[in-house]
Amino acid sequence: MEALTDLLAYPFMQNALCAALLASLACGMVGTLVVFNRMVFLAGGASHAAYGGIGLSLYFGLPMLPCTLGFTLGASLLMAAVSARQPQSDLGRETSIGVLWAAGMAFGIILVELSPGYAGELMGFLFGSILAVPRNDLLLMAGFNALLLAFVYLFRHGLWAMSIDSEFARARGIPVYLLHLLLVAASAVTIVMLIRIVGLILVLALLTIPPYIARRFCRGFYSTMALAAILCLVFCLCGLFLSWVTNLSSGASIIMIATLGYFLSLCRTGS
Repeated sequence: MEALTDLLAYPFMQNALCAALLASLACGMVGTLVVFNRMVFLAGGASHAAYGGIGLSLYFGLPMLPCTLGFTLGASLLMAAVSARQPQSDLGRETSIGVLWAAGMAFGIILVELSPGYAGELMGFLFGSILAVPRNDLLLMAGFNALLLAFVYLFRHGLWAMSIDSEFARARGIPVYLLHLLLVAASAVTIVMLIRIVGLILVLALLTIPPYIARRFCRGFYSTMALAAILCLVFCLCGLFLSWVTNLSSGASIIMIATLGYFLSLCRTGS
């Protein structure tokens, strides 16, 4: 306990705990909406396309987080717009997302290779570096959370209706397409936040595993969000502790704990 108390006295550990809390709040809100609206593949495409924003940042010497957010936002909205033009049963819908997914990553790889100097920060964005989150990024994450909370609160009725039955919501006059685009934008923001925790390669797991587990134990829409946020925070803290004890990657440790929780939930519910 004394060693743990001493560890918590370090500023980098305090920043890591704050980052875990902020990311968990976003994951609980947006991750639940992504799972309910069956947007996991689209979110996966956006998370990998974010590599293009990282490449842009390195090549032009721009701030990493805002540049990655802008590129991810644009790529995810383009994926949503292209896929929305095709029937849901059409194979071209998922193919379009896959093509843009790969194009974003290829664009980022080319820019990274063309960038001069040492890209040391790149590994943190690929595999996560929760212990290296600076205080400035925490302020940006807090601002993102405020925007996400305002989005969920202002459009709560439409989001709930769209998540339960989009056709019924459309028949009631709810602007489903607009809400879908806004949710895609919110997903892009959340993905960029979670990239700091587990990296863009593992971000999809943290975005979807806690909401999926919560959905199996909760009946209400908002109770699912709350439990998903709590689970995400537990996974982050346990993974952080495992990383400290074993000297393993923090991002991979968090996802391994989340994966263990996923399989335990399957055993608990008997499916």
